[in-house]
Amino acid sequence: MAYLVGIVLFALAIFVFVCLHEAGHMLTAKAFGMKVTRYFAGFGPTVFSFRRGETEYGLKALPLGGFVKIVGMTPQDDDVAPEDQPRAMWRFPVWQRTVVMAAGSVTHFILGFLLLWVTLAFVGIPNPAANDPARQPATVTVAPCVVATEDHVECTKDDVSPSPAQKAGLRDGDLITRFNGQPIHNYEDLVNAIRSTKPGPATMEYQRDGQTHTVTVDLVPALRHPMDNPNGKPTTVAALGVTNQLPKGVPETITYGPVKALGQSGKATVAIFGQMGAALKNVPAKVPALWDALNGKPRDPNTPVSVVGATRLGGETAAHHAWSSFMSLLIVLNFFVGVFNLLPLLPLDGGHIAVLFYEKIRDWIRGLRGKPAGGPVDYTKLSAVTMVFIFIGGAVMLLTITADIVNPIRIGQ
Repeated sequence: MAYLVGIVLFALAIFVFVCLHEAGHMLTAKAFGMKVTRYFAGFGPTVFSFRRGETEYGLKALPLGGFVKIVGMTPQDDDVAPEDQPRAMWRFPVWQRTVVMAAGSVTHFILGFLLLWVTLAFVGIPNPAANDPARQPATVTVAPCVVATEDHVECTKDDVSPSPAQKAGLRDGDLITRFNGQPIHNYEDLVNAIRSTKPGPATMEYQRDGQTHTVTVDLVPALRHPMDNPNGKPTTVAALGVTNQLPKGVPETITYGPVKALGQSGKATVAIFGQMGAALKNVPAKVPALWDALNGKPRDPNTPVSVVGATRLGGETAAHHAWSSFMSLLIVLNFFVGVFNLLPLLPLDGGHIAVLFYEKIRDWIRGLRGKPAGGPVDYTKLSAVTMVFIFIGGAVMLLTITADIVNPIRIGQ
């Protein structure tokens, strides 16, 4: 149930973000005096609509996005009434048209920053001190089973149950001090010791209520990612069936408060933009891995994710009550869409901005040569390039969606 609630909440958030993206275009266009005739949330049949001034607002039946109609976005628009010609968008100064076209991405950047601030100030992020096994004593919580893989956290019929730790009589709060005679100083030592041992019997010392006890445990095999590479290929290792129990007073998550979170949000935003640039640059190289995922190979967690995949991850984070991760997905999604939409490729907003810059630079050069400004760019002549981008982009999107359905990225990968 929590999984479905997470999916619905994530999908609803995406729908709201897209509508706000279009609202950014609309509000800036109206502020400059351009005529906006329609603003709708969704596509398909109209559920309801109403008119305020010269603009019709409404809701469509399919919540798959939204749109805004600004009169005369290009000189080739043939639906501009004679009385609206002076307010056609293409007649306005380049800087105003650039602001309108960039407003959608700016909206996503603002949303991403606000969500980041809310997360840091109120929701919380994983506490580094609580999530570094090398900094925590080997105080354990006993699991009811050993999950077969790290892709899920709940016991299923395919998992080993009860766990070796439970069979051996270990209890929550026991402190492991030795494993097969090897001293254990922290939880990382314990994990490394277990994984370096073959499945089967092993001896272990632990402390409980100030008393030292010795027990024999029967380790079982399980698939786990390497400790030093969480995204690496899983291998079969020995497993005990315990997790790290935080010492008293160490919170799992930390918050910074409303004021301090502003500065932390700024630093995190800069870091995210840096990572985003590297991710976009590596997208073409990751496309073949998507095809491999469709052929049964393990899904590379660094491959692109579609809206479908992101929504599934949103459902999983909600099911695990990992609301910090849920918010992180929404934050990254907003920043990514904002950056991607500014790429200088039609029909993206960045493509329209690139055309405006081309016109401005061209006219400047013509002015230096004593020639008059050239006319507006004929968008119909760019239709072939636009169709090529749509075809390639559509193919990659279809491949990504299919991979997200057939072989999705899961939490723990």
